[in-house]
Amino acid sequence: MTNPATTTPQSRAIPAQPGPREVTGVTDGMIPGLGSSIEFGPGQTPGGVIPGAGPSGKPGSRPTVKLREAGPDDPPRYAPEWLELREPADAAARAHDLLDPLRIRLANLPGRSGIVIHDLGCGTGSMGRWLAPRLDGAQHWILHDRDPYLLHFAAVASPRSAADGSRVSVETRRGDIARLTPDALQGASLVTASALLDVLTREEIDTFAAACAGAGCPALLTLSVAGRVELTPSHPLDAELAQAFNDHQRRDGLLGPDAVTAAAEAFSEHGATVRLHPSPWQLGPEQAALTEQWLRGWVGAAVEERPELRAEADVYLTKRLAALAAGELRVTVHHVDLLALSRPVGGAS
Repeated sequence: MTNPATTTPQSRAIPAQPGPREVTGVTDGMIPGLGSSIEFGPGQTPGGVIPGAGPSGKPGSRPTVKLREAGPDDPPRYAPEWLELREPADAAARAHDLLDPLRIRLANLPGRSGIVIHDLGCGTGSMGRWLAPRLDGAQHWILHDRDPYLLHFAAVASPRSAADGSRVSVETRRGDIARLTPDALQGASLVTASALLDVLTREEIDTFAAACAGAGCPALLTLSVAGRVELTPSHPLDAELAQAFNDHQRRDGLLGPDAVTAAAEAFSEHGATVRLHPSPWQLGPEQAALTEQWLRGWVGAAVEERPELRAEADVYLTKRLAALAAGELRVTVHHVDLLALSRPVGGAS
């Protein structure tokens, strides 16, 4: 990684549009334009995994954000169906307890008539839909993603107003994010991302922390995998599959479930105050479609890491899907949210 640029110059400002819950005729959690795209469930299981729900096709890459140089064999990007499917669980899991210290920090920014938020790897914009209505004041969101299809959904489904009724505007930037620099974050009030830390190396996390510190910019980084899952009822193969999955996430020097600890250390070393809070998915019968896709991806990654588990894993998956269809399976997928409050530039409190 030698390219210091953060995005290509392709960008455009888009007026904020109604979010999913503000559009007449749109069901709760549905992204405008997708319609009823999730038509299968435990009783109608597809043959595989929605793109993005399973392991990345190429270690070291996240489908919507290219983190390092890649060739024509780039992995497929996240399907909007997967992002739509997980959005309600993400929203329910994110740590509300981190919002008060963030609000205090943003309220104390000097000389600002509004706040500027960079959302890295925004996908269909779920972070903005969750966070913008929970913050006061005018907001300008800069949505970064490599996929113009996803950027379209993020733009048209962005919320139109903040918690206090102030205006929310949106700018999209299509491009591949390489190393962040303080200059790239100049003028930023906040950097956000979801499910990003675990596909970074230790060097990349340190570079990220240094950029935020240099710009005096806080970071809210949500839904990083913690390496722990709990399935009820339990099964003797649970622990072995979990270990294989975690090993898969650590391929090629990536931090996987160790990323949150590494990020907390890196931000602290750069002078930031770091707060961590659990943000688990709690999946029951009401989230059966999401649970199925997660389960297929989880088992698939474990088998990719340890092919000798395939025969046992096939039987395991069949039994787990049958329990899911019967409403008897519950899953907790542990994540951690991180808020890093870097020292402000210019002496603000």
